[in-house]
Amino acid sequence: MLKVLDFSAKWCGPCKMLSPIIDELALEYPDVEIQKIDVDTEKNLTIEYKVRSIPTIIFIKDDEIMHKHVGSANKLQIVELIESLK
Repeated sequence: MLKVLDFSAKWCGPCKMLSPIIDELALEYPDVEIQKIDVDTEKNLTIEYKVRSIPTIIFIKDDEIMHKHVGSANKLQIVELIESLK
């Protein structure tokens, strides 16, 4: 199963713009586990995945990081990554 982890924070402007896209994708791809992770409250996960900048979206398949996207992204970019990794 493909997992998509969206690392963000409430105070981050680009993260706020990305948030509704992540919500839409979670509805459009019920077969993909999509999670939002707040870097301020989930410090251990942030360290574990070596997230140094937000927003960061990590794509994991079979417990292996397949792609890490740092910075803002539009919906089409994320959809293309999901489709290529499914």
